[in-house]
Amino acid sequence: MAKPAKTDRQAKIDAIRKSQKGAEKRQGFVIVGVCAAIALALIGAAVWGPVTGWLDKREYADLAVSEIGAPASACTDVTTKKADGVQDHVPDGTTVDYKTSPPAFGAHWNIAGEAPATMSRKVYTDDRPALEALVHNLEHGYTILWYDETIADDDEAMTEIRAIADKYEGTSNQRDKFIAAPWTSEDGDAFPDDAHVAFTHWSAGGQGETDTTKQVGAFQYCSGPSGAALDAFMVEYPYFDSPEPNGM
Repeated sequence: MAKPAKTDRQAKIDAIRKSQKGAEKRQGFVIVGVCAAIALALIGAAVWGPVTGWLDKREYADLAVSEIGAPASACTDVTTKKADGVQDHVPDGTTVDYKTSPPAFGAHWNIAGEAPATMSRKVYTDDRPALEALVHNLEHGYTILWYDETIADDDEAMTEIRAIADKYEGTSNQRDKFIAAPWTSEDGDAFPDDAHVAFTHWSAGGQGETDTTKQVGAFQYCSGPSGAALDAFMVEYPYFDSPEPNGM
C-alpha cells in the first residue's frame, strides 16, 4: 500500500518541478524582453539625434540665411565701442576681465589649435572654448553669435541657430568665419534690454585700415535668433574688416 503514496508524492514533486521550470522559463523570457527593450531604447536614443538633425537641416536647406529665425526688427541698431587689445596676447590660462557683455575685442590667448578656435566648428554648447580664445577669433575677422541660457533651453531657437550656422559651413572660404557660442551668467552680465542673442565683431575701422586707433567693437542685440539681422551685420562688418583678417 506504500507504493501508491510514493507515486502520488513523486507526481506532486514532478508537478512542482515542472511548474518551477515553467516559471523560470517565463521569467527568462521577461528578462530577455526587458533587455531587448532597453537595447532598442538606447539605439533609438542614439539614432534619434542624427535623424532629427537631418530633418531639421532638410527643413532649412532651401532657405537663405536671411529667411531663418526672427525678422531683423527683433534686433536693436548696431552700436560700436572703441576697441583695444590688438595682438595683446596674455599668458595661457589668464582670465581677462572683459568690460562688455559679450566681448567684441580685448586681450586674448594665443595657443596653437586652441586660441583661436578652429574654423571647422560652427556651433558650441557646454563645451565652448574660453572667452579668451574666442576673442582671438574676433581679432581674425570672425563674427560670433552669442546666445544666453534662455535660448539654450529653447529647442526651436537652438534649431534655428544650427540652421543659420549651417549656412557658414566650410573652412576654406574666409567669408564663413562664423561661430555660435553660449553666454552664461558665469561669463558676465546679462545682455541689455532683455535681449537673448548678441552679435559681435572686431572692426579695423574699414578694410585695410592700419591705424589701430580707428578700431571698434560692433555689437547688435536681439530678442531671438535672426538670420536677417545677422546677414546684414556680416555684410556691414565682413571678415576682411578686422585687425588680422588673414588669420584663420
